[in-house]
Amino acid sequence: MPRRRFIAWGLGAIAAAAGCGAERVSGGAEVLRTRFSVNPGGQQWARVARTFGGVARSAGFQTGAGTPITVVGLPALSAAELNDGQGVAGVTTPLARLSGEVEVVVVPAASHLKDFGDFGAQLLARPAQTPVTGGPQGEPDHLLFGLIAEGLGADTRQVDYTGYPSGNEAATALLAGKAVAAAGPLSEWRFNIGRGRVRALAVSSAQRLPGLDAPTLLESGVRVDFTNWVAAFGPDGMGEESREWALRMCDDVLGAPGWEAACRAAGWLSLPLVGDDFERWLGSEVARTRAVLHGLGLINSTRATTCWGSCGNGH
Repeated sequence: MPRRRFIAWGLGAIAAAAGCGAERVSGGAEVLRTRFSVNPGGQQWARVARTFGGVARSAGFQTGAGTPITVVGLPALSAAELNDGQGVAGVTTPLARLSGEVEVVVVPAASHLKDFGDFGAQLLARPAQTPVTGGPQGEPDHLLFGLIAEGLGADTRQVDYTGYPSGNEAATALLAGKAVAAAGPLSEWRFNIGRGRVRALAVSSAQRLPGLDAPTLLESGVRVDFTNWVAAFGPDGMGEESREWALRMCDDVLGAPGWEAACRAAGWLSLPLVGDDFERWLGSEVARTRAVLHGLGLINSTRATTCWGSCGNGH
């Protein structure tokens, strides 16, 4: 029987979600093991959770009650690190990486920075005099600028980042001259790119994106492949048999044409990674996120505040 591994998350909503939809249904233990309720760990993941649940039903799985599956993403991981593990509501079982949003680095249309090379040179030479913006501090947009600075060899602690609650506020700040560049999900910047208000300097994905004339960061000399990912987790104490059924469901959903079609329609990348492969990747992502937050001066050390596997520090 495979060894069970777990990860702790700094998001109270996970515990709340774990208590939803788990009422007993007719049909006995076998039915309970094969029924799942798919719940978002926060509003920002609601659409992915609905899409995942819908494709699961189309694949023949019963959803709406039974074992809770919680859908959360990178901001939840970052929140756990920023809060030094405080507010960790429970330990969850990693199941699968589902999807991700590509980030884009943009500048105002009239910016003197003609391409990513110009921006990178300025950030490297004068990080404290190169204000950048995006979503809330410590969340994916900020992490991306930290990774870019690190990849360029700039002093990450000097990165001058101002975070805003929404993409619209970040766009307003950028266009008002309060920042040199901004980062955010491509889906949030397509309108301003299309209207000619901003120019895309680079995308965070490993491959260029159709319909967008912008190189990848990898092409631009920065070894960064980054997405704002979303994943599925089971509850604390998830039985091995229930976990195996959940992994089977994740495999079926992520391999279904309906999932690929839904991701394309929503502007997401389908990022299927299930079971042990996902857990290994998650370990490296935890370490990378922690290191970036430390480099930005947002946490004091790179010691573990989230854990998995044989974690023995009490989380």
